[in-house]
Amino acid sequence: MTKKYNVYGIGNALVDLEFRVDPDFLAKHEVKKGLMTLVDEETQHRLISAIDHNNTNKKSGGSAANTVIAVSQFGGKAFYSCKVANDEFGDFYLKDMEEAGIPTNFDRQDREEGITGKCLVMITEDADRTMNTFLGISSGLSVNEVDERAIKDSEFVYLEGYLVAAEDGLEAMKHAKKVAEENNVNTAITLSDPSIVEIFKNNFREVIGASVDLLFCNEQEAKAFTGKDDLMEAREELKQEAKRFVITQGKNGAMIFDGDTFIDIEPYEVKAVDTNGAGDMFAGAFLYGITNGLGFANSGKLASLAGSKIVSQYGPRLKWHEVQELLHQLK
Repeated sequence: MTKKYNVYGIGNALVDLEFRVDPDFLAKHEVKKGLMTLVDEETQHRLISAIDHNNTNKKSGGSAANTVIAVSQFGGKAFYSCKVANDEFGDFYLKDMEEAGIPTNFDRQDREEGITGKCLVMITEDADRTMNTFLGISSGLSVNEVDERAIKDSEFVYLEGYLVAAEDGLEAMKHAKKVAEENNVNTAITLSDPSIVEIFKNNFREVIGASVDLLFCNEQEAKAFTGKDDLMEAREELKQEAKRFVITQGKNGAMIFDGDTFIDIEPYEVKAVDTNGAGDMFAGAFLYGITNGLGFANSGKLASLAGSKIVSQYGPRLKWHEVQELLHQLK
């Protein structure tokens, strides 16, 4: 039976506010470079006020949101469960998702009063991205936002790893995975961030349980999750956690385990200016590929191509025509 959606995603709904800064700014304001840090609204406002506001970029974001938007841009069908408030940023977020062709749980439920989450993304000249996130109402994402009908009508459920940081978010992940398993829907999860893995490793294990169908991570996250310093040892350990997995390696490409063998994905050499959203784009392109007949090797090639395109520009999104050019380039 043909499913309505290729991918059902669940994750934080954040309006991304991107700024370019220098490393001295991060040091002066005691911001941990290269990591995602949860902050309160006051801290976020203070940082935004201190930044030169030239060259800013505003987009609907959140890790899993970036991924499902990529699925949609490539021509796939996606659904997104999240939590935004009944405020100006919530209006902006849902309008942006609608323009990306992605239905949400808010097509079926009302929004609560509160503050929509925002992610301050600070880009340095070395293309590193440092994120300070105020989750706002997204911190209350729970099983109430899980859309069981959409899950049942999807090929894959994609779980954003950042949700493990909140008890309600963790329960939402576990519930979504349970509904997926009961209805023969594949489950994919992303480990999201090395610091999140280090702090909430046990929560990740609760979600993963016996296994997941597909796991996404980078080298640092793979090592942090498995407790192995050697990448080859880490990838062997991951076989116990996931039926299939992808380890992205930045400028060295990626390695994919398809359930039987490892596939090395060559990188595309580019000058990186902003790594924000690279992993999200990789996952989106890959999920589009494997749900649209490309197979693991070609899906990995498309994902690597898309990731290289993302890091060569500012912002976590490609333009629609750029996505079509990538598909044409793959042929």
